[in-house]
Amino acid sequence: MPELVTATNTLLLVALGGYLLGAIPFGLIITRMMGLGDLRAIGSGNIGATNVLRTGNKGAAAATLILDGAKGAVAVLLVRALVGADDAIQLAALAAFLGHLYPVWLGFKGGKGVATFLGIMLALAWPVGLACCATWLLGAFVTRISSAGALLAAAVAPVWLILFDHDTLLVLTFVLTVLIYFRHAANLIRIKAGTEPKIGRKKPQA
Repeated sequence: MPELVTATNTLLLVALGGYLLGAIPFGLIITRMMGLGDLRAIGSGNIGATNVLRTGNKGAAAATLILDGAKGAVAVLLVRALVGADDAIQLAALAAFLGHLYPVWLGFKGGKGVATFLGIMLALAWPVGLACCATWLLGAFVTRISSAGALLAAAVAPVWLILFDHDTLLVLTFVLTVLIYFRHAANLIRIKAGTEPKIGRKKPQA
């Protein structure tokens, strides 16, 4: 019984720590520090790197992309080092992802999860993560639409997991992929209508 309580408490701490780490709104922080205004009033109002790019500051967008990816990776790597159990590692990944999507201090209105997803995949299984990054870049390059590349990367991620023999991550990856598609519902409608903004093109003010 004491072992069960300890394990439960550990998982609760992992979930809370992962969520709080994932909920750090780096895009919002960076744009404010650089005097670029309130990111939530720019373009789509999203706090992710794609919307940061609409400020015209590529450095801010790159920093947001890296840091949003890093918080997902750090959550995984910390729990792997401190706890080691596979269920705890995957819980940390999911919690960090949910923290990014639904940060409590922003009224649960966060990013769309692409960078954090890629960071998580790199930390969980780096060959799969690299394959997902390459898929995203290829999709974005061909379509000139960041969201299209992201959706492609998320959709193909389970294939990479199978090819690189990481089947134990399939359920987690499926959940993350569903969440990414849910958060990109409006993008999917615009892609179908041919009105989704191209990379680097500013979107009308929200």
